[in-house]
Amino acid sequence: MSDPLTYFQYRNGILSAEELSLEEMASQFGTPLYVYSKEAFKNPFHAITTGLAGLNHLVCFAVKANPNLSILSLLAKEGAGMDLVSSGELKRALRAGTDPQKIVFSGVGKSASEMDEGLAHPLHSFNVESVSELRLLSARSRAAGKKTRVALRFNPDVDPKTHPYISTGLKKNKFGLQRAEILEIARNQKLYPGIEVAGLSIHIGSQILSLSPFSDAFLKTKKMAADVESSLGKPLQFLDIGGGLGVRYRNEKPPTIAKYTALVQKNFGSKSDVRGRYRILLEPGRTIAGNAGVLVSRVLFRKSRKNKDFIIIDAGMNDLIRPALYQSYHEILPVNEDHRKGKSRKCDIVGPVCESSDCFASDRPFSDRVAEGDLVALLSTGAYGMSMASQYNSRTRPAEVLVDGSSYRLIRRRETFEDLIRDEVVR
Repeated sequence: MSDPLTYFQYRNGILSAEELSLEEMASQFGTPLYVYSKEAFKNPFHAITTGLAGLNHLVCFAVKANPNLSILSLLAKEGAGMDLVSSGELKRALRAGTDPQKIVFSGVGKSASEMDEGLAHPLHSFNVESVSELRLLSARSRAAGKKTRVALRFNPDVDPKTHPYISTGLKKNKFGLQRAEILEIARNQKLYPGIEVAGLSIHIGSQILSLSPFSDAFLKTKKMAADVESSLGKPLQFLDIGGGLGVRYRNEKPPTIAKYTALVQKNFGSKSDVRGRYRILLEPGRTIAGNAGVLVSRVLFRKSRKNKDFIIIDAGMNDLIRPALYQSYHEILPVNEDHRKGKSRKCDIVGPVCESSDCFASDRPFSDRVAEGDLVALLSTGAYGMSMASQYNSRTRPAEVLVDGSSYRLIRRRETFEDLIRDEVVR
């Protein structure tokens, strides 16, 4: 598992993405600025597929983690499928060139129009999360003259031991169906004539730092699959085992991709008790994108107080909401390596948004050499950074740049004020 500095290292004293200086890109495109490494996206994806060699599988990137069309296109060309939760993400995946048969339509609240959009394409499957949803999808499928393949999302009631906002596999969470509901559906599949129950799916949470929750969930899923098959009177075709493997933001020690895929092989491979008879789908998002990007920002002011300093940067919580929303940790480094030296002082690194929660780090030791006009980089922002960015305080969203070795290209231009107000109506 890569750490935050695998693809972003100091070169000749300047923090760089692969072979390119972040200073150079900030000078050309301004700040705040998201900068991504192409290799950082590709390598985790290939590590997963390598670890699953010999197992019938499909790796579907979770579009919500980073939905930029260039990123999706990059992964689609590498052979990835896509896991998506809205019609907008469906359009993005298709526009990026994803094979529709490698797309899984997930989401706890699909509307009838979203179902219709998905049914217009030969998708791999829909993940269904409630009896009401199944009933509606069956009706929409029949109206389209189809019989649609679905996986019933099983809530295995497994504690992933992660932040409660990104825990999705407990009974108290809004996601999935309970065991009794799934078996009732399987026994009465004739009530849903537009549907073929072909699989089960699970997703227990995100940023999981231990293999034990996965192991528990996999065992419960296999038992559930056997019970469903008994009720259906036929075997299931696939199991979607979700995503959730954590990455390093600070000093976490998540399982390696190799150990995670070995656990998948142990539970579902040819030597397992199910003898590899299911196609296995995975939905990694953060695992692939988390350490593939940084957010570059410029210091506006440094305000000294008795007990600490406030370093005010031009990136705000609208650009990166994770610290405000999840109290998450992001390493923050001066782009100039020399500015890591000198005397350290406790600092709050904050943004310009009119909220006290607009704080990226509290009481963080920072060199007294970091001053107004300097660049800093917030690491590990490739997942759920730009994808959750907003226009709060009428702030335009950042540009995005993708680096490939010694070359780079703009993959999203910076928003303008005209972009901001384009859809507003004044009478």
